[in-house]
Amino acid sequence: MFQTTSPRPGASIPHPEGVSSEEFRAAMSRFTAGVTLVTAYDPDSGARGEDVGMTATAFMSVSLDPPLVMVSVRNGSRMDDLLAEQPLWAVSLLSENQRHIAGRFAMKGRLSDRLLFEDLSHTRGTTSGAPLIDGALAAVECRTEQRVEAGDHTLVIGRVLEVSLPDADDGPLTYFKGRYRHLS
Repeated sequence: MFQTTSPRPGASIPHPEGVSSEEFRAAMSRFTAGVTLVTAYDPDSGARGEDVGMTATAFMSVSLDPPLVMVSVRNGSRMDDLLAEQPLWAVSLLSENQRHIAGRFAMKGRLSDRLLFEDLSHTRGTTSGAPLIDGALAAVECRTEQRVEAGDHTLVIGRVLEVSLPDADDGPLTYFKGRYRHLS
């Protein structure tokens, strides 16, 4: 049975159309999501360009024919700005042993991604040029087909151009109730 909540004394004020941000976040934290690393190469950043990465749990397949995926990026973030200009990007599906990678790229306020990639084992995607994380369960290289603004995020829909399926015996890294978890 579902219970509805109403604002409690001292709770945040709900949006005009419904629940508060905190209530919504609490409800969505109960949805288990896989953890991915979204990456892209920014050729216009510095003399050698720069790799950019972002941890994402809001990732899903959209269509089989054509093969499409979607990732949600925060408006105004470095990844949002880059994907508005750079149509090629990649997603590595992280394994349960890659929690440290997810945490590294989820840090807010970092100055540069260059240091985050420096000691991270990865290969460069042949189609996207983006870093593909070694040891990931799978990786997809994409080209943006559509961008849809949705509240404080942009939904980036990409056509899958390449798939990498390394031999991986690990389980997936998941996110539940505000923590990284594994299925074992």
